[in-house]
Amino acid sequence: MPLFSVVIPLYNKEKFIENTIKSVLCQTFTNYEIIVVNDGSTDESEAKILEFNDKRIQLYNQKNQGVSVARNLGIEKSKGKLIAFLDADDYWFPNHLEELSHLYNNFPSCGIYCSRYKIKTTKKHFQIPNHNGIESFFTGIVENYFFSNRPFRITWTSSLAIPKEILEKFGGFSKGITNGQDIELWTKIGIHNSVAITNKITAIYHYDVPNSLAKKSINSMKLMDFDQFKISEQQNPDLKSFLDLHRFFYSILYKTYGNQKIAQKYYYAISEKNIGLINHILFHLPANFLKILYKIKHLLKKISFEFSTYN
Repeated sequence: MPLFSVVIPLYNKEKFIENTIKSVLCQTFTNYEIIVVNDGSTDESEAKILEFNDKRIQLYNQKNQGVSVARNLGIEKSKGKLIAFLDADDYWFPNHLEELSHLYNNFPSCGIYCSRYKIKTTKKHFQIPNHNGIESFFTGIVENYFFSNRPFRITWTSSLAIPKEILEKFGGFSKGITNGQDIELWTKIGIHNSVAITNKITAIYHYDVPNSLAKKSINSMKLMDFDQFKISEQQNPDLKSFLDLHRFFYSILYKTYGNQKIAQKYYYAISEKNIGLINHILFHLPANFLKILYKIKHLLKKISFEFSTYN
């Protein structure tokens, strides 16, 4: 039985999937299987997978149903104790699974195991995420997951592994959600389970890839239901603050793209102490001005200059 099942959802990533698979096959830790779920690709993505001749690679095809359904099928077909997720346009360094295996052996009772990662913003620029209250040299169980899960997320999907039994306990990814389904599941797990992190950078998030899931229009998305966490938020101010950060993010996006009613729904669900003066001003700016600010932000991000109202 493999220790890791590597689950890769695949949809129209013919230019990237070959390098992604190669990054798995180059792992120094070799006790794993690879499960690729082709989510109805219309390009040559499937053909790229079939070029590999490695018995550890399993390919499943389904009609296009979205990344949640694809990942859930991968979990269902998996035989490993730990599920390591990898998006089809991201990349692992050779030490990724080895570092996660050390973390699992040293802290066997955790619900999520995370490595550090860097973000590729352009061909020449990378960004190194930081987390509140966690030093760059720290390895171990995160003392306060929801406090430390910002300004950058500890639990980025392509840099973590989760025991299969934990994923089954929480029912996997919500198939009706088209944005934030990973945040939803990690939040469910983080409320009830410890999270461990290593101090090694082992993965690259390709933010520069066009048409990635994170950059679709907000009006075409179905978001998670924040109300499911209402009781837990009342008991944990750091969870409330973390989720309010995402409520604000969504409120600004909806405001920017002209959906004032939904924007207000998210904004007025935020605790006043979690908004801050700058965010209050931003939300009340005209939509056209917000669009200009977004364009400036994305241009600055491409040269590795990050500014954010998150804290």
